[in-house]
Amino acid sequence: MDFYKSFLELKLVVRSNLKEVLRLRNKRMSKEDKSFVTEGDLLINKWVKEIFEKNIQQYHFVSEETDSHMETEAEGVTIVLDPIDGTENFTSGLPEWGISLSCYNDGVHCASMLACPEMDIWICSGDVVEKNYSRIRGLSSSLSMDELIKATQGHEYRILGCCVYNMINVIRGSYLSFENPKGANSWDILAGLNLALENDLIVMVNGKHYNGEYLQPNRKYKFKVENR
Repeated sequence: MDFYKSFLELKLVVRSNLKEVLRLRNKRMSKEDKSFVTEGDLLINKWVKEIFEKNIQQYHFVSEETDSHMETEAEGVTIVLDPIDGTENFTSGLPEWGISLSCYNDGVHCASMLACPEMDIWICSGDVVEKNYSRIRGLSSSLSMDELIKATQGHEYRILGCCVYNMINVIRGSYLSFENPKGANSWDILAGLNLALENDLIVMVNGKHYNGEYLQPNRKYKFKVENR
């Protein structure tokens, strides 16, 4: 299946309509967990569904902004999406927000994409990534003050509030590592974990080496991604 065609179409649609997306950053609603969802999230969610319905037809769709958060079967194609990761950044006018998109077939990873459209950064499976060297370690913004104090011992850290941007930074070597010791959802991390594996990083999930397996959406996963 040509997932890359869908990735390219999404990239073209988002780039061509970025001003429309940005105009929606202040049209926000509170969810049950008090986090925001904006009309920008819902628009990108709609575009992804339309593109994959045209190109793939039959698939399971798992997205942060749908009700499809229950355990899914491994059979067939599964598309896992976070249409806007870092919504708090997005609705606050910051450019550090992103799209996380991962594709599986019969439980096997096929292709993934990470994008920060406002900064025009796009990484897809198969891309050659130019590497930097860094001693900086990235941390999730979901940690409490006590958890941050325990985690930030002896290193220089960055907290940027967007898992996609953090994943891109560690994959490009602009971070030495990125971790969330508290736990994140599958739509936050599947694309980043798999792209990290493709670029020869060490990837740990719940204390074990991760090898690209599908992660169910109805639970949280502690993870660490680190350059060798």
